[in-house]
Amino acid sequence: MSDHDRPPDDRRRRAAWLGMLAYGPRAIPVGACALALHGVAGLPARIAPEIALPGGSAVRPRDGIRVRHYDDFVTTRLGGRLVAAFDDALVQALPELRRTPAVAVLDNALNRGLVDDERLAVVRAAMRGRRGAAGVDAWWHLVDGRAESPLESDARLRCIDAGIGPHELQVEVSDGAGRFLARGDMGWRLRGGRWLLVEIDGREVHDAPSALYADRTRQNRLLATGRIDLLRFTARDLGSYAAFIAPIRAHLAADAAADRRRA
Repeated sequence: MSDHDRPPDDRRRRAAWLGMLAYGPRAIPVGACALALHGVAGLPARIAPEIALPGGSAVRPRDGIRVRHYDDFVTTRLGGRLVAAFDDALVQALPELRRTPAVAVLDNALNRGLVDDERLAVVRAAMRGRRGAAGVDAWWHLVDGRAESPLESDARLRCIDAGIGPHELQVEVSDGAGRFLARGDMGWRLRGGRWLLVEIDGREVHDAPSALYADRTRQNRLLATGRIDLLRFTARDLGSYAAFIAPIRAHLAADAAADRRRA
């Protein structure tokens, strides 16, 4: 299997192992490579091999492998090898990530309990003064651990950039008897106590026949309440303004227009 055909998680872990194999048993994966080995979601599909050596030892980089000179960070043992501890890996990686993957990584870490707000405050403080840290501060307020996947994080940021950020995430919907029906990934309040819910369907979760049946049943139950308008999108839709942002904007505009007519 070529590297291009590997799943993204495999490519990220492979990058981490390339660095360890190239520089021997003393090599410690750091930054994004360490985060990949910790299993956090949201990283770019391709990351560069990146290692450090104990004590900040200096060696020449080779074969596209980055050798970092971090001389003071905590390590932990994963799969028999020392790896930068999760919080320190965040400090190392975040200033070098673009906004969307960085927010997605932090969303995922919070959602899965890999860190909490208190530890993230320490991470943020530890980054101050590092190259690129000022850029991270500019979007830190966008982090939201309610996002349940990197796709949801990406979708939310695209809506915010378009000026139509959702009012709520993981909106819970109940039937007339108060029984829980479902949660919507993102929600906008509409007139009359109604909601526009937007669902982002990831291929790995929703392509299975059983998942498609469950999605259809769930969708029918939501619509049957009479209080929910539902729009569904795939990962491919997110890259197209016409396919993703335009339908949401049009729906919100139509609701606002109807509200003005009633007034």
